[in-house]
Amino acid sequence: MTDQTIIFPVPAFLANLPPWAETLIGLGLLILIATLVNLLVRQVALRLVRRLLPEGVPTPARVIARLVNIVPALIIARGIGAVPHLPAALVTVTRNVASAFIILTIVLAINAALNLANTLYERRPGAARRPIKGYIQLLKIILFAAAAILIIAVLMEQSPLLLLSGLGAMAAVLMLVFKDTILSLVASVQLRSDDMLRVGDWIEMPQLNADGDVIDIALHTVKVQNWDKTITSIPTYRLIAESYKNWRGMSESGGRRIKRSLLIDQTSVRFLSDEERQGLRHFALIDDYLDHKQAEIDAWNATLVAGGQHPVNSRRVTNLGTFRAYMLAYLRAHDGIAQDMTLIARQLAPTPQGLPLEIYCFANNTAWAVYEGIQGDIFDHFLAVLPEFDLRIFQEPGGFDMRRLLAA
Repeated sequence: MTDQTIIFPVPAFLANLPPWAETLIGLGLLILIATLVNLLVRQVALRLVRRLLPEGVPTPARVIARLVNIVPALIIARGIGAVPHLPAALVTVTRNVASAFIILTIVLAINAALNLANTLYERRPGAARRPIKGYIQLLKIILFAAAAILIIAVLMEQSPLLLLSGLGAMAAVLMLVFKDTILSLVASVQLRSDDMLRVGDWIEMPQLNADGDVIDIALHTVKVQNWDKTITSIPTYRLIAESYKNWRGMSESGGRRIKRSLLIDQTSVRFLSDEERQGLRHFALIDDYLDHKQAEIDAWNATLVAGGQHPVNSRRVTNLGTFRAYMLAYLRAHDGIAQDMTLIARQLAPTPQGLPLEIYCFANNTAWAVYEGIQGDIFDHFLAVLPEFDLRIFQEPGGFDMRRLLAA
């Protein structure tokens, strides 16, 4: 900054005031002028930019707001010397601070411009395949590092090259002494800039026995209150270096997944007779399924008979398939299940422990207790209704089975 000072004319009625009053009045006038000019330039700049930008392009209001802050800083830097009775040292310090503020303001404006550029780029169709966020983050690191050096140089009234020469010798010592702090600082910035973690998020990190809500995010540690009310402190940098699960997406979606299987005894799977099929019609939920399935099977079997095929090739309804259809219909009618999310009742590969019949759906309430209640009620019902389809749950023999076998 050149040593130029704005000279304000002093009114006659202020000439006989004590020195401290003249100083206060001068400072008040300087701050008032800087504030008024800032507001005026802000309004003019915003209107001018809105007229110049094409239709549909967002106004870079944050960039303009940062740049406009340069104007009052310049006024204060040039006008501080006109305030009467201020010590020369205070004038110099004020000018240095104003100059440092101008550098910081320019850097923040560039940072806001980079954010806007990334936002506009992400709207392009192919942006997901070639993101530029990593490159922008690298530019920000270089930008803020350079700004820190320039600000320190301005405040100390030294050449930036002198500071750079000293940093090279101190870098190794600083990195060794403050290794954890530097790692935590970088991790904290990355966590916040990428919105990877917030207070209140439910996270899972098994390697550190953390499973609960985030209650505090500090520079060095992140505190997690586990479901058993214990507190786990996680070094911030480990959240970047290692993997963890954040359940925020589940909470924001409004649905919590239910994925559980019934293990069916495979020896209980069989075809249904016509009488049994008619008997299952008292389940109103599967009336449509039985009608549709019967029409489909009749059409298939009619083709076989016309072709002279053996009756063994005919299709018939099974108790397992009918029960699977009932599971799906029951879930679609359940008021605790999110109907706009994935909803499947499927059969998995057979295992030595039985045939898994899995439901995959989402409860429409993410609260733990409510979710467990919905899931428990559904499987209570399925287990109780299973004998109606002449199916059995697979269960390894226990003491009761042995006593019943010996009694027989």
